[in-house]
Formats: sequence, C-alpha cells, structure tokens
Amino acid sequence: MARYTGPSTRIARKFGEAIFGEDKAFEKRNYPPGQHGMAKKRGKKSEYAVQLMEKQKAKYSYGILEKQFRNLFEKAAASKGVTGEILLQLCEARLDNVVFRMGIAPSRRAARQIVSHRHITVNGELVNIPSYHLKAGDKVAVREKSKSVEAIGASLANSSHVYEWITWNNDTMEGTFVSVPARLQIPENIKEQLIVELYNK
Repeated sequence: MARYTGPSTRIARKFGEAIFGEDKAFEKRNYPPGQHGMAKKRGKKSEYAVQLMEKQKAKYSYGILEKQFRNLFEKAAASKGVTGEILLQLCEARLDNVVFRMGIAPSRRAARQIVSHRHITVNGELVNIPSYHLKAGDKVAVREKSKSVEAIGASLANSSHVYEWITWNNDTMEGTFVSVPARLQIPENIKEQLIVELYNK
C-alpha cells in the first residue's frame, strides 16, 4: 500500500478531529465524509473497531505505514516500560516529526518532503531519511544552502509551538532533540493502550 496522499480534511472528518493540525475546512464540516455524513447514525462500534480506529488515527497522524508502525510496536514491546507510551515516544523521535515540531515545516507531510529533499542535517551530517530515529542530544539543523528556502522561512515565521524536550534557534536555524518526551508532553489525542490491546490479540 502506498502512503496516503489524498485530502487530509477527509481523513480528519473520519476521526472527528483535526489530526493534521489547524484545518479551516474541517471546522466547517466536522462530521463524517460522504453524502449522508451529517445524518448518518452509527451504531455502537465493536471493541475491535474502536481499537482499529485508534491505530489508524495514530498511523495517519504520524504518516507511518502499517509495516513501519508494527515494527515500532514490536520495538516498544521489547523495551522496558509502558509499551503504549514507548510506542508514541518512538513516533515522536522520528526525524520528520521533530522537523515538524521545531516549526521547520507546517505539517509532518511537508516535513517528510523537506527531509527527503536533503534540506536537513543531524549532528552536521546530511540525513534524507524521514524515519531516522533521533537520540537525546542530537542536533538538527537546516542545511546552510537551504536556509533561504521560502517554504522553510515561512513555516518558521508562523510557528508558535514550544516543546520542553526540544530547543530551537531561529537565527542559526538549528535546534536540539534534548530528550525523549514524557507522555504528558506529547499533545496527540491518541489512546495508545487501545493500540497495544489490538496488537496483543
């Protein structure tokens, strides 16, 4: 299956929340997509359906395909600690996600493109793999030749989010992945325990 590249608002409406960030189109039509979306009365979902929906929401939110997501889950399950929390921490430590969190890109989809197009360095080395896993202390920066890219400048100018586990310097266009975020520091509205229960069936 290829990565989803269709309208993000349609997916947000499916989950009933703006999972891709601020979305004016979603605010206007925050009901399920389709001809009868507004009038559709949905019956009570099965436990499996609820768990599957939560997994899909997480995958769409972070832009991760099933095989990658399952690999992350297996890595989380093999680690010491709470599996669901570690799963989200692994998602947050991806380079494309950190580029998005730092404000270099307005969305994770745009962040993946920026990384793939060789605009980002990690510890001074060019990295073009969106799924690259960052470790605490890693330095992330916009490549010198890319500092004049309009899309990056516009995104940084409009960025207002601050995260305790990330530092960013707009003047030098570089920041640090200070530490792996605690669950309370991850703003995503994801019930990770449901995902754990689904994979453990």
